[in-house]
Amino acid sequence: MSSSNEEEDENNSLEVGSVLMCRWRDGVFHKCEIVDWRETKEGETEYYVHYVGFNRRLDEWVHFERLDVDTIEEKEGESNEKKANRRGRKRAFDEFNLQTFYQKDEETKQAALEKAHEAITKVKNINTIEIGRYEVDTWYFSPYPEEFSKCDKLFICEFCLKYMKKKTSLNRHKLKCDLRNPPGNEIYRNGNLSVFEVDGKKNKIYCQNICLLAKLFLDHKTLYYDVEPFLFYIMTESDSRGSHMVGYFSKEKHSQEDYNLACILTLPPYQRKGFGKLLISFAYELSKKEGKLGTPEKPLSDLGVLSFRSYYSQVLLDIFSKHKGNISIKDLSEMTSIKPEDIYSTIQALDLIKYCKGQHIISVSPKMVEEHNRASNKNSVKIDPKCIQWNPPVTPIKKAR
Repeated sequence: MSSSNEEEDENNSLEVGSVLMCRWRDGVFHKCEIVDWRETKEGETEYYVHYVGFNRRLDEWVHFERLDVDTIEEKEGESNEKKANRRGRKRAFDEFNLQTFYQKDEETKQAALEKAHEAITKVKNINTIEIGRYEVDTWYFSPYPEEFSKCDKLFICEFCLKYMKKKTSLNRHKLKCDLRNPPGNEIYRNGNLSVFEVDGKKNKIYCQNICLLAKLFLDHKTLYYDVEPFLFYIMTESDSRGSHMVGYFSKEKHSQEDYNLACILTLPPYQRKGFGKLLISFAYELSKKEGKLGTPEKPLSDLGVLSFRSYYSQVLLDIFSKHKGNISIKDLSEMTSIKPEDIYSTIQALDLIKYCKGQHIISVSPKMVEEHNRASNKNSVKIDPKCIQWNPPVTPIKKAR
């Protein structure tokens, strides 16, 4: 047998679920699992791989040459016959699940839906987007309409968020698009930083487009088209060309659980610049105006967890650095509009709870305060509550007949 035939046989022997080593962009080999495969227009086979132990945002399509087939891990005690039986059982199990889905309780239904969602979205469908001045590599699957979902690159208008398959289409669209800022009320302006409030019911297409865009960078987001119950707060930076979106958060109009934030995203070109904290800070400033305690909807993404923990730490340490005397978690909650459980988990993570004279106290060292003050001086941009032009929506009261 020729070497080319042997190579072809090895290529075809790789199955979905195979675990082996793959050469990453840095030239180092990492363990990966094959999630899917496809044939290119040139007739070559590419594999979609997930690097074991790493976030799904690093999943990618790779050529066969980057895979080390000599490192394939064998599954112990699993013959071809067993594999066939297992696949058959899986099909039967899936059919059973489909037939009995509507007989299950809500919690089980939700778990089943999440599992199905994970299966559908496991392979990233769009690799790159062009939006404004930036070309951005995407991280996750997003359910764009089928005719757009298989584009390697998507072109997005940075003002109305309409998506197109070709650069020429985007250029033609720019000549017609008259938007230069999000289609809502500007409720905050301080220098070149603004926040616009956009109603999901009044601007449905725009809000659906922002959800589709956000899903490219959020793994757990499931809201795409049901946008009417939500308000969207778009943060922008302005220049002579218009107001350019840096990030956003959404919020339920009427939340029974006191969620003050449903979904949050800072676009990748603007990450690590403090915009995430500004968005979170703005959400809590709105909670203060409403006279409510707020908390974000769970689950948070991994970056969301870090952003909220960082924001809570900054707010609490700022208070501790200025406050003299005793202060309780209830006091902190009323001052910040942060729910007590979020405050407690933060001071636990900061290791500020000490046991002294038969009771637990919050103890902050001078060194920690000093480090916080140095960091605060570097991050000088903060939300100025005086610049917020916004009143809480009035909930209509139904009159008794």
